[in-house]
Amino acid sequence: MTTHFITAEVDLQATPIALQKEVEAELKKQGQPLRWAITAVDAEAQTAQVEAIVTQETGATKS
Repeated sequence: MTTHFITAEVDLQATPIALQKEVEAELKKQGQPLRWAITAVDAEAQTAQVEAIVTQETGATKS
């Protein structure tokens, strides 16, 4: 198992619960999220930048 630091950009959602689900769905594309944080919001573009630590099974790295 390996850990990776990743960044992602997600669209802002109408509710905090919907935003959390959107973030987690995006992060799961890269591995199993251990922790994440919204580090920036672009109000004009209606997007949020997310930084996260995810784990991946050895040999399952994404290119």
